[in-house]
Amino acid sequence: MTALIVCHFVLAAFARPLVRALGRRAFVVLALPPAAATVWAATQWNTAASGSAVTWTWRWMPAYDVTVALRFDALAELMVLLAAGIGTLVLLYCASYFTDGTPQLAGFAGNLLAFAGAMLALVLADDLISLYVFWELTTVFSFLLIGYDSEQKHSRRSALQALTVTTLGGLAMLVGFLIIGQSAGTYRISAILADPPRAGLAVSVAVVLILCGALSKSAIWPFSLWLPNAMAAPTPVSAYLHAAAMVKAGVYLVARLAPGFADVPVWRPVVIVLGAATMLLGGWRALRLNDLKLVLAYGTVSQLGFLTLLAGTGNRDTALAAAVMILGHALFKAPLFLVTGIVDHAAGTRDLRRLSGVGRALPHVCTVAVLAAASMAALPPLLGFAAKEAAFDALLHGSTADRWALGITVAGSALTVAYTLRFVWGAFFRKPGAEDTPVHRVGWAFLAPPALLAVCGLVLGPGVGWTDRLFGAYADAFPPSAHPYHLALWHGFGTALLLSAVATAGGVLLFTGRTTVTRLSRRIAWPTADSVFGHLLLGLERFSLQLTGFVQRGSLSVYLATTLLVMLAGQLTVLGVDRPWRGAVAPRVWDVPLQGAVALLTCAAALCCLTVRRRMKAVVLAGLTGYGAALLFVVQGGPDLALTQFCVETVSMIVFVLVLRRMPVHFQESVSTWRRAVRIPVALAAAATLGVVVWVASAARTGAPAGAAMVEEVSHHGLKDVVATILVDLRSWDTMGESAVLAAAAVGVTSLIYLHRRTEGSSLREEVRGRTAWSLTAPGMTGLPHGDEGAPERGWLAAGSTLAPEHRSIVFEVVARLLFHPVLVLSVYLLFCAENMPGGGFVAGLVAGLALITRYLAGGRFELAEAAPLQPGLFTGLGLFLSTGVALLGLADGTVLHAWTHHGRLPLIGEYHIGTPIIFDFGVYLLVLGVVLDIVRALGAKIDRQIERAAAEQAAAAGTAAPPRPAPGTEGTPG
Repeated sequence: MTALIVCHFVLAAFARPLVRALGRRAFVVLALPPAAATVWAATQWNTAASGSAVTWTWRWMPAYDVTVALRFDALAELMVLLAAGIGTLVLLYCASYFTDGTPQLAGFAGNLLAFAGAMLALVLADDLISLYVFWELTTVFSFLLIGYDSEQKHSRRSALQALTVTTLGGLAMLVGFLIIGQSAGTYRISAILADPPRAGLAVSVAVVLILCGALSKSAIWPFSLWLPNAMAAPTPVSAYLHAAAMVKAGVYLVARLAPGFADVPVWRPVVIVLGAATMLLGGWRALRLNDLKLVLAYGTVSQLGFLTLLAGTGNRDTALAAAVMILGHALFKAPLFLVTGIVDHAAGTRDLRRLSGVGRALPHVCTVAVLAAASMAALPPLLGFAAKEAAFDALLHGSTADRWALGITVAGSALTVAYTLRFVWGAFFRKPGAEDTPVHRVGWAFLAPPALLAVCGLVLGPGVGWTDRLFGAYADAFPPSAHPYHLALWHGFGTALLLSAVATAGGVLLFTGRTTVTRLSRRIAWPTADSVFGHLLLGLERFSLQLTGFVQRGSLSVYLATTLLVMLAGQLTVLGVDRPWRGAVAPRVWDVPLQGAVALLTCAAALCCLTVRRRMKAVVLAGLTGYGAALLFVVQGGPDLALTQFCVETVSMIVFVLVLRRMPVHFQESVSTWRRAVRIPVALAAAATLGVVVWVASAARTGAPAGAAMVEEVSHHGLKDVVATILVDLRSWDTMGESAVLAAAAVGVTSLIYLHRRTEGSSLREEVRGRTAWSLTAPGMTGLPHGDEGAPERGWLAAGSTLAPEHRSIVFEVVARLLFHPVLVLSVYLLFCAENMPGGGFVAGLVAGLALITRYLAGGRFELAEAAPLQPGLFTGLGLFLSTGVALLGLADGTVLHAWTHHGRLPLIGEYHIGTPIIFDFGVYLLVLGVVLDIVRALGAKIDRQIERAAAEQAAAAGTAAPPRPAPGTEGTPG
């Protein structure tokens, strides 16, 4: 089972090269994994029909009792045959539906196969958490498939609507899963159904939440709005996702959980009422539509309501009817969608008002459509008739609520017959006064998939008894009935047959009076759910804009004050109610007097920030407070923290300086007296509250500190630096998450500046010799000596020609160039010495970044490009790749981020050892280096370009553009 699922995703990853090499014929290769799954499921028929199950488990999160568990039983047999079998035929159908020149064909092919893999895993999952994971994977892939034609606004809107509705339902379902798992003491589905938790308020709430997810997935009212709009997807997607796979996921979940939760009081009212309402509303709407796909779409909504009603009623016979109806629905609805695609392909339209005489031009296509439509209308001897008979008989012998549901299903079945006739008449019959629609011939490969499905519906009608043993194995999970129903095509004359005849006759009458019915349907039509959804989104957008305009006023001081006031209110409330300081140890003023001196100087620097008017002075003073905190770490005996703080503060100050180049020199905000009177108490209160909270939190410790245990654990492995070991081994999960957040933040910041390209590119010689940001700070000076022209010249910087002579510092250039490589070596040393001395990947990456920043400060953006010719994204991506790879490598031993160490001996070097934490830390090193380089290029090099562009525009506007300044040493002597 696992290999079959993995094969889907692996081959989907290779869809692009396959499509590039084979064109549309690649779909034949991509059909191999679902075909293999179909064959495997067929070989397991007897095992599933006997009531046995094939299982596979892998303990994913042992501490939380979360496992990836797969279970293949009778219901899974049915769903695997549908998801894999119809998926195979749909992929083969795509080879004829598309052309080699179809745009984005590779992405479509990969997404369709990946969806098939996710659907296969979903129906096999025997764990609530893993089921939810695959559930959401089908949501994501369906979003990509529905929005395949992303250039069309309607496709994008339909995909977003489907994603919104099904994702919200999925999140509600996840909460329900968690409640059920906690109540049952396990997340294993088979164990929960074997011993369901006792019905109570929590279980009832969980059931409602789970049903929200299931009903939204299966487009049950009021969540049915997304399915008709999803017809914007290509026809193969509609045939697979919306007839046999995705929309069946909700029905499957109801059928899977019904044996254990059908007796919960809220279950049956929700399932029966909403299922019946959906059956009527969907069928009634289908009677007035003219697009063949929309007729089938609303018919699908109606049938899904019927399936949900049967699957959720909660007795043996209705469960048996639900199982055979799921099979029958897939075998008639999928070929009808595929035939619609053929008609659209051959005639160029799906509008039944424009189609005329297509049945005479395409007789074989018409035959296939009539076979499938007859099964949908429940005409004998097709499978749809046997399934409808089973449903009517089960509801007829059920409870009072079941008999009420029976009346609604008979009315819904009449609507089904009516829109079935409308589909066949509209697609293939001749219309009075209309010319025959010109069509082109259809190849056998194009027609074979829907024909095979329609023939299966015809064969399984008389042979429905072959499935009784399999479906009975699922139905036997419910309490036995007094007279168990068995599947057969003919049960003799009875009430069920009479009701079928009434439904058929009613459908014929509705179709005969289709003009009146259509006029009446449009006259009494409610606002469509799609329009309601659109108005809700528009109202939400307007409300969010108004709320954002009210809250986001562009004042950082207001934002900070709001944050502090909310923090104050929460903390003071907790402190006032709990009074946690009672019994706490009184705080010490300091451990050593030097701490007090450093703290006093730090506070003085912070207070000085309030009096300065120049932004640069404020940045320097704020940096001094950071350096003061680093000194406190030094005094306290935390060299790792101190080194990190020093590096972070240095990089932060440089970033501030780079930003300040585009800002006024002085603060322009005028602070009134009353504002200052408000700000000072808020700031002081926040500081005092935080101080008290830190003291209370420290004094509230009741357990023994973990430091001693960590020191012992680290020394047990022959290491000394506890902090570095914590970061890359003991708490490496936190480090990996923080690294990902850091990378995302850097990408977000730089994306605000790089609107188009994020590459600096190679510097043109003309641009290097032109006017740059580093030569625009002052007017050019003349008469500067250039030394002996005959003496050899030493270029310390690669981009020295771009610097204005009057602003060059030869000492700084020489020092920057001479220290560049030693600093890089120092960063590598800090990386590898972290096991026993202060250092680590984070600090080492900052040190390497400082080396590059020094080159930039000495020579500008061209010097930075020469010092770091590779793109920052390469470092960031490679760092994340290494860290994640080390994390996943631990799965070989069963645990993510499991550490290994290799000991060896090398000539000249002697004993050595290397462990996966070092590789993990090297990934952090590369990531931090990439982030620093990306920020410097964004706030440095990119702003340099903006300065140069603004200067060029001003010079052009003034008509006094200066000629390019020659590089130093190239000036000619007039003679």
